[in-house]
Amino acid sequence: MSKLAAVHSALLLKKLNRRLKSHAAIIAIAVSGLSIASAMQTEDASAGKSQSGVIIRYGHFQEPPCLYGGWVQQWYLQRQFSDNLVARAEDGTILPWLATAWTVSDDRKKYTFQIKPDVKFTDGTVLDAQAIVDNINGWLSDNAELQNPTAGPYLRSLFESAAATGPLTLKITLKTPFEPLLNVFAQSSQGILSPTALKRGKAVNCESPIGSGAFIVEKWNRGKNVIFRRNPNYNSAPANAKHQGPAYVEGIEWRFLADPTIRYGSLLTGESDVVYHIPAVNWQDANSRFKVVRHITGGTPLRLALFSARPPFDDMRVRQAFAYASDRSAAVQAAFLGSLPYEGNFSLSQSSPEYIRELSKSYSYDVDKANKLLDKAGWTERDANGIRSKNGNPLIIRITYTNAFSPPDGDQVLQIIQQQAKAAGFDVRLQPTNQADFWAGKNLGPNDYEVLPLYWVAPGAEIYRISYKPDLNGVRNPFNPSRYQDLTLWDIIQKAEQVAEKPERIALYQQAERRIVENAPSLSYTVLDVTLASADNVKDIWLDGGSVGEPVFSDAYFTDKK
Repeated sequence: MSKLAAVHSALLLKKLNRRLKSHAAIIAIAVSGLSIASAMQTEDASAGKSQSGVIIRYGHFQEPPCLYGGWVQQWYLQRQFSDNLVARAEDGTILPWLATAWTVSDDRKKYTFQIKPDVKFTDGTVLDAQAIVDNINGWLSDNAELQNPTAGPYLRSLFESAAATGPLTLKITLKTPFEPLLNVFAQSSQGILSPTALKRGKAVNCESPIGSGAFIVEKWNRGKNVIFRRNPNYNSAPANAKHQGPAYVEGIEWRFLADPTIRYGSLLTGESDVVYHIPAVNWQDANSRFKVVRHITGGTPLRLALFSARPPFDDMRVRQAFAYASDRSAAVQAAFLGSLPYEGNFSLSQSSPEYIRELSKSYSYDVDKANKLLDKAGWTERDANGIRSKNGNPLIIRITYTNAFSPPDGDQVLQIIQQQAKAAGFDVRLQPTNQADFWAGKNLGPNDYEVLPLYWVAPGAEIYRISYKPDLNGVRNPFNPSRYQDLTLWDIIQKAEQVAEKPERIALYQQAERRIVENAPSLSYTVLDVTLASADNVKDIWLDGGSVGEPVFSDAYFTDKK
């Protein structure tokens, strides 16, 4: 028996003896230390899972520019070190997390939360109602150091105030009802951080953010990995966690392995215990060799936003023609080899509760329809290569893209669309842009592109507030990349947000969903999935399917490591 096992058994024996004495029982037990551990299993099933010195070696795809906020690749990291106000189950039920209970006023504008006692951030700061108020006010402030680029677009125009009405009582007041509020609070980008640490400034917090979560950011080795270590005092797991208390493993080595072949190869050789995103060519092999868990994110699918503020896509007929001119279903099959599904409902992801499945068949490949629509739109001239023009202007479509918003093998989809669209007279030009240049704005000016592939994840149709809010009162919505301005659509979205009754709210969101597909401000081709493949000896890694599929490692343990 190892020293660790012997100590463990002794502790269990002492615990068992205390229980027996308290019941004044006279029981004779002649068993080994291992038998004692087995006898105690029903009382403390997790005791044997805690593993000192053991880390999870995780191979991820993309490295973000900051460790918290703003982009889903950052959310995955933030889920490890911060807690949220509430959690969300896969069926949409809102569950306790930092908030143990809450009430909503009759006018649906006031939310009162009771906060879990005795929780601290890992820098020792108390996590109370005021700490959460400080976070929320920072998200929605004019201070760029504190702003949250996800919470702001959802809440800024709706928000009235946040106040601590008691040490553990939080009150949030809205200007108008917003029924998806708790969905927003459940997303990892709204994880609560130490207000003391936030005063250090954004640069420091990007490198070493401090939350109250199951893990602590120990070090970020840029270009290589993030080292997490266990928070030994963790006591604030969400209600849907597999256990309460500190993580079982000692930590995580979160490696950045951008090359999919190298990443999957590290799992094959045992250099990684878990990897993100299985390459298409390895999909069948991975499912036969390893444990695979998957979540298809809600919000928008992977879509091609069509810039509709100027020609040619200011004309709905041209947008619809581009949709008919590309066999996106065949392109997805060729690129992803069945590892990702085709998605033809470009308004909403299939995991969203408001999703209309019949819309997935929209704009099936039909070059004849595309040609007729372009003729009606006045694009009737053709050059020697078959490229259409109108008033001397060729029908050029520039697609700016980066792997930040495209899965591995996604380039091939765009290349296939480029070739297909020629038959209808489109001159499609691809503008690949590396991640650093893309974040710096290269090829993203208002006259630099006609198509932008991207996604925005969310639990459901509340994403419309971000993706399709028009420019109002002189304020430009920077999160509407298609520049599609539809005041009727916006009116429907706002009505849906304010309806308390779920069936009526879903019906309104679906009305908006149909209108978006009909007017074609974007096209879709597949979904954004979160897929992990892990070795057989790693247990209880799960994806937070109620939010946007963030990997959760705090319940994970190994079956054969001591």
